[in-house]
Amino acid sequence: MRPLGGVVIGMYGDRVGRKPAMVLAFTLMGAAILGMALTPPYARIGIASPILLVIFRLLQGFALGGEVGPSTAFLVESAPPHRRGLYVSIQSMTQDLAVLAAGVAGFTLSTWLTPAALDAWGWRAAFLIGTAVVPIGLHLRRSLPETMHAADRRFATGQRRVSAPLVALALMMFMAYATYLYGLDYMATYAQDSLRMTPAMAFGATVVIGFCAVVADPVSGLLSDRIGRRPVMLGAVVALALLLVPAFRAMTELRSVPAVYGACAVLAVLQAFLTVPVLVTITESLPKAVRSSALGIIYAVSMVFAGSTQLAIKGLTDLTGSPLAPAWYMTGAVLIGGVAMMLMRETAPVKVGLSPDH
Repeated sequence: MRPLGGVVIGMYGDRVGRKPAMVLAFTLMGAAILGMALTPPYARIGIASPILLVIFRLLQGFALGGEVGPSTAFLVESAPPHRRGLYVSIQSMTQDLAVLAAGVAGFTLSTWLTPAALDAWGWRAAFLIGTAVVPIGLHLRRSLPETMHAADRRFATGQRRVSAPLVALALMMFMAYATYLYGLDYMATYAQDSLRMTPAMAFGATVVIGFCAVVADPVSGLLSDRIGRRPVMLGAVVALALLLVPAFRAMTELRSVPAVYGACAVLAVLQAFLTVPVLVTITESLPKAVRSSALGIIYAVSMVFAGSTQLAIKGLTDLTGSPLAPAWYMTGAVLIGGVAMMLMRETAPVKVGLSPDH
């Protein structure tokens, strides 16, 4: 449902405006989270329970996919030209803050509760905690200024075409971006399945990833504003190509908490230096009239491929018996994206000079 949400809400963001699209996506997200938390168990309502959970999970994916286009377009359009990287990094930072919060919640619940209690109601408590931010988020989004007006659509009627080479490069970059993110999100499962760590220690890896990414995201955005998008993301590609396999090897051979957390910290920092400039570059390259929908569609298509990352990693690990399979898979994806980054034109105003928004 993420790809469908990216297309539908992304198009809505171009036709109606960025703000209504962002409010719609966040409303659907809040409804889905609350619905999952309050769905009665199977013992009370039978088969309706798993059916409702699947429906709410699909709705959550739809809303999450729909967030990307209008919210990223809004940030680029509302930012001063020389601060677009920083503004977009705030979006990544808040997403990673959610990863940090999820890791803290998972670590706390898995430490305090028995496995039976965690399965019975502990996971619901985590979802309910998450719904507390919904009213705040809706209030903030409703108070935002609109950046896509009717005059913008009329002015840009001749700028609605997106070239095929740009789409192809953006897809390769986004697939690398998403595959790496999904691979890093797999770390908690990897720590339990392959490294035999306790659930609490595995959730601790998620906390480390979230914290380090939160710190590194704005640094990545600022750096991309100062020296350009391409140097930052290509530097991250080179570093990841050199460090991914050694990082996983260190985790599998040492199997200690410091080794796992240290590797997670390095990979999370490099995540920020990869993902922030990729997202800014693609968004800046798209015409304003179709920016939200084009970004949503590119995201949707890339998710069709990248969405299978965790399943592929698990399958490769089981098939080969090698705990390094995730590292090789992620390295391959990052290198493919790196080729596209080399071919993509620089979009940072500091490199290309100030020009009217397109």
